Amino acid sequence: MRGGVASYIGAGVHVAIGRNLGLLSGSERLYLDHAATTPVLPEARAAIARALESWANPSSPHAEGRAARFLLEEARSTIARMLEWRHDVILTSGASESVEIAAKRALVEGRVHGATEHAIVPHAMGPNSRVIAVTPDGLIDEASLDAVLAEGPALVAIQHVNNETGVIQPLDRLAEKIRSAGSLLLADCAQSAGKLPLPDADFIAACAHKLGGPPGVGVLLVRDLATLEAVGGQEKGYRRGTQDMPAALGFAAALAAKPYDMERLLALRSRLDAAIQAGGGCVIAKDAPRIPTIGSIAMPGGKSESLLVQLDLAGIAVSAGSACSSGKMQSSKVLAAMHVPEDMAASFIRVSFGPNTSEADIDRFVTEWQRIGNRSKAEAA
Repeated sequence: MRGGVASYIGAGVHVAIGRNLGLLSGSERLYLDHAATTPVLPEARAAIARALESWANPSSPHAEGRAARFLLEEARSTIARMLEWRHDVILTSGASESVEIAAKRALVEGRVHGATEHAIVPHAMGPNSRVIAVTPDGLIDEASLDAVLAEGPALVAIQHVNNETGVIQPLDRLAEKIRSAGSLLLADCAQSAGKLPLPDADFIAACAHKLGGPPGVGVLLVRDLATLEAVGGQEKGYRRGTQDMPAALGFAAALAAKPYDMERLLALRSRLDAAIQAGGGCVIAKDAPRIPTIGSIAMPGGKSESLLVQLDLAGIAVSAGSACSSGKMQSSKVLAAMHVPEDMAASFIRVSFGPNTSEADIDRFVTEWQRIGNRSKAEAA
């Protein structure tokens, strides 16, 4: 009976979700919001399924607990190896928690963050954190960085790849300047881990669900544990709570799969950029170094909310910024910090690619984008 009820409930939920999303039989939706989260890879699913057979708490001293601990440490070792990180790996619930741990417990007095950071950063760094300005292309203004570093040692939070524009910060060069000032660098690598080489930072925050692993697991990579306050509990005393061994193994498996062909994705992003500009649209930060997996575009005269709805009705999933706040449809603080013109910022859309995104996917998006633009022009005439 329980199985029958569960099956009935599951089927009902599936139907309800399908109706809400307009997922009619035979329809094919196009998912281009991988920067928010990307589908779990088959390798990660298989690793999680195997791990669920070892149900014990990894901190328990008995044989079952030791077996789970072995698997947990195997996952930690694989994550470190795949990310080419030779220092400590603290497992967390995601990049946001990793940022909060470093922001609140790094053993240096001051706090500083870039103007285009993910919303978790200014929240975690606190109201007294000083802000580093960015240039119109979204890169850190180094004169502004020099000014805040001159005020004394601090934890400096600078995102490796911006989650809205895809702009890549030159962190290896900035790290030398930050360390020379007696400060520490915290790099949010949620969008770059598993896709680009990690920067030379003191703390690195990353998560699994942006690269084909499960949601709810991440890491804080720490160069020197002596720079971080311990609190007791698990993870060598740097995080409390039962470790999620199955999710950690899923994270490790996703990294080991190496699904991202960045050269191919760069060609796709270039195809998107060229088509958008040819049709009268704008590419945000087009002259800055950008990760191939994120396209940031705008339709002058359009509105982000309307564009999202029309694309969704056409079966295409994109976003207008961070998934943590995009549902509120507020103006982008990232674009405001870059001094992007208001009409462009008001029509901003983020198109982000996954391992299997194809030329046909880009062409389908561009065709619908152009149809929406032409319809808007006709209505305005």
